[in-house]
Amino acid sequence: MKLNETALAEFREQGFVFLPELFSREEAALLLAEARGIYASDREEVWRETSGVARTAFAAHTYNEAHRRLGSHPRLIEPVEQFLDEQVYMHQYKINAKAAFDGAVWQWHQDYGTWQRDDEMPEPRAFNIALFLEDVTPANGPLLFIPKSHKAGVLKAGHDLETTSYPLWTLDRETVSKLAAEGGCEAPIGPAGSVVMFHGNLVHASPPNISPFDRTIVYLSLCAVSNHIRAFNRKPWIAHRDFTPITPLADDCLDELVAKQAAA
Repeated sequence: MKLNETALAEFREQGFVFLPELFSREEAALLLAEARGIYASDREEVWRETSGVARTAFAAHTYNEAHRRLGSHPRLIEPVEQFLDEQVYMHQYKINAKAAFDGAVWQWHQDYGTWQRDDEMPEPRAFNIALFLEDVTPANGPLLFIPKSHKAGVLKAGHDLETTSYPLWTLDRETVSKLAAEGGCEAPIGPAGSVVMFHGNLVHASPPNISPFDRTIVYLSLCAVSNHIRAFNRKPWIAHRDFTPITPLADDCLDELVAKQAAA
């Protein structure tokens, strides 16, 4: 799947592009059911909030068939290859839960800031492409983006090891306020099956979810093969060390599993 020129221009200018209902509700429901099974498992790849509910599950594409297929889905892989003009590998795959009532904050940060500092990724030639597995609304902890902030480059950050269960290189209030005064603040919202692609340097966060509605999003962090990481400081299921280019599957690669779920 290729992005049209309008979408490419929006991505270049704003640092993100929103693609509503790119996947069907049936495809999203399949992946959500698999995610819930993963959250209920006792795997080291599943990180939990202090309340005990799941916060994120890493590397599901390596141990779950539905997510394996999603990790090579052309609707996700090809737009990133198109923009980077190069094949990509999976730097990170995670399913972020924002559980009803208990989903905690993700502080203001840049993902490439972490990839550069912790993994020694040479350049910001890596993007996130995220699939909503549930409806994302203003109430259930949506992503918050500061448009155009990717143009600022890598910003000074502090390593926050205390606020949440997951360590993060975070930005201070002065920096975020300055960027927001220039670019504003937006929250992509939409139905399950929608996709948002955003630059590795785009400043983003998400608030706590105190609503009674879950919010689950799958993130593929895709990196140009020539730009692979040089340091192996983090667990291999957090920052992958297999730099093999992804070969996209057929567009209907989830259909068989959707049919099995419907028949069950």
